[in-house]
Amino acid sequence: MASVWPQLENLLDRVQKPARYIGLEQGMQRPEHGPDTVSWLLTYPDTYEIGLPNAGLQILYEILNERPDAVAERSYAPWVDLEELLREGDVPLFSVDTHRPAGTFDVLAFNLSAELTYTNLLNCVDLAGVPVHTAARTEEHPLVLAGGHCTYNPEPMADFLDAVVLGDGEEVVAEICEVLGEWRRSGRPAGSRPDVLRRLAQVPGVYVPSMYDVTYDGEHLVSVTPRHPDVPAQVEKRTVADLAEFPYPKQQLVPLTEVVHDRLNVEVFRGCTRGCRFCQAGMITRPVRERPTAQVEQMVRDGLARTGYDEVALTSLSSADFSGIESVVQSTVSGCGDQAPAGPVSVSLPSLRVDAFTVGVAAQIQRARRTGLTFAPEAGSWRLRQVINKLIREEDLYGAVSSAYSQGWRRMKLYFLVGLPTETDEDTLGIAELARNCVELGREHTANPSVTVSVGGFVPKPFTPFQWFGQNTVAELHRKVGLLREDLRRSRGVQLKWHDPKATLVEGIMSRGDRRLGPVIEQVWRRGGVFQEWSEHFDVDRWLTAMADHGLSPDWYAYRHRTEDEVLPWDHLSAGLHKDFLWQDWRDALDELGLEDCRWTPCYDCGACTGYGIEHVVASAVPPAGGSQGTGQDLATGGAVPVDLRRPMAAKAAS
Repeated sequence: MASVWPQLENLLDRVQKPARYIGLEQGMQRPEHGPDTVSWLLTYPDTYEIGLPNAGLQILYEILNERPDAVAERSYAPWVDLEELLREGDVPLFSVDTHRPAGTFDVLAFNLSAELTYTNLLNCVDLAGVPVHTAARTEEHPLVLAGGHCTYNPEPMADFLDAVVLGDGEEVVAEICEVLGEWRRSGRPAGSRPDVLRRLAQVPGVYVPSMYDVTYDGEHLVSVTPRHPDVPAQVEKRTVADLAEFPYPKQQLVPLTEVVHDRLNVEVFRGCTRGCRFCQAGMITRPVRERPTAQVEQMVRDGLARTGYDEVALTSLSSADFSGIESVVQSTVSGCGDQAPAGPVSVSLPSLRVDAFTVGVAAQIQRARRTGLTFAPEAGSWRLRQVINKLIREEDLYGAVSSAYSQGWRRMKLYFLVGLPTETDEDTLGIAELARNCVELGREHTANPSVTVSVGGFVPKPFTPFQWFGQNTVAELHRKVGLLREDLRRSRGVQLKWHDPKATLVEGIMSRGDRRLGPVIEQVWRRGGVFQEWSEHFDVDRWLTAMADHGLSPDWYAYRHRTEDEVLPWDHLSAGLHKDFLWQDWRDALDELGLEDCRWTPCYDCGACTGYGIEHVVASAVPPAGGSQGTGQDLATGGAVPVDLRRPMAAKAAS
């Protein structure tokens, strides 16, 4: 287990950004490996500056290193310049903590948050000296595991992954350690790898693809069934019920070089009950579990004192929905200035609902440095926002924008999707109209307001009501972007940016694909297709050629609508949501019916709260405008917590 540092050090003056590979961050750990510890290499399949801030990786890094039976280190995908030198010099992938060879760890664990990183995962496994196919690995090789949102349909990667974790990882990693620790103590006898995979398949939340047989009838999937009676027919996700038990990361890593989201990050809650039909994250992370306000404030104080950051991001899927948001913002900007050597502390709310952003929140945030504001109306018309269940009206957006401009902001970003179900050109052009109106509102408060409109092509995701929808073609997405470009050509103060529709196609193929795509991914990788999420390296022709070479149709995977009775590649997995609930929500979408946030209505029986012993009704009545404070049932602990009973301004219950 010797360090590769002597070989690596001689290469670093020949690569861009050598600081990516040296470690030494504040908060870095130097774990003591031993014969009785299961060693994990937590790997993010993208560059260091993208992967280091990842909260999931940092949380598991600390939890595993606190265990007496485990150690954890980190790795990131080496950029193409270092990869070339590693291969030339026969130097393997390594950890950034102690520069141990990746192949000497017991587990290579990947966070998969984007489909276009799949080829990077294969590249990292290969650089580790490990066979990319699970069937070719022996007892001498590490287990290759993955978690993250993309693993809710891991079937395109089934040939390469030994096991997949669905849902929250804080508790399940301990159970995996117990299985692997026993295997390690047994000496890993020859032929025992299938046995340990079978044992892992019995851990709740762990899916082992090799333990399942897949049957097709022509193009269509017929079934995915377990090979053994002790392997579950359906794998349920893991859910941490009480976030208060996991105040991580306690020692957030502070890098030596610039990274994205370079600030203190504190998670305030998980899950979302807003019910946006396009949003996989909001569906698969249910139920909502808030962190106690006092704990958030303590994590902020401790984090600022330790790291020296002067900016805090309060993270969640909709941070302004946190019941203690104004208290946390106020205590941060007014009481934490002495914790940061740079002076006043600024607060960033990365995920903002415009109908939850108030003048009060804006005023608190602007007391320090004004961080960027991004609002996500998602669609250009109220009709289409009802379809996607993003129930915010134009007046909600204009009120939030006006609040921000009135408190001194001059620039903001609006995020939209194009290619949504039932979208018309009128809906698309509504994006331009909203942006122009926001600029006009800004002119009431500042001389040169600006709005950046960021447009992405919609990709249907598993475990959402839109999982049956056939996405727009590349040509159609290009046409819609062209409509916006032409309409905004003379609109002063509005800048338009858009995601490459060709990349949207590949994302869509992988998002709802099956095991037959494994050879496609492998061919793209073997022909140089790494860092496909980076525009300078993405090449759609590699993907289309590989699809054709393996007799697969991009149209069939991406563009066609699915039927209610079709077996979907992820039907043997469960995100806790009833399939009939998702289908009915899809039908409601086509009927342009919105569903209120289920915190304010009777339960819709989506299935997410089953087994938690709670009533998912926190407010049985809606008070008059102006609202009041009441108590509701805390999903995490079952205790009474204050909730805001004001009805969302744009809410419209389906009848």
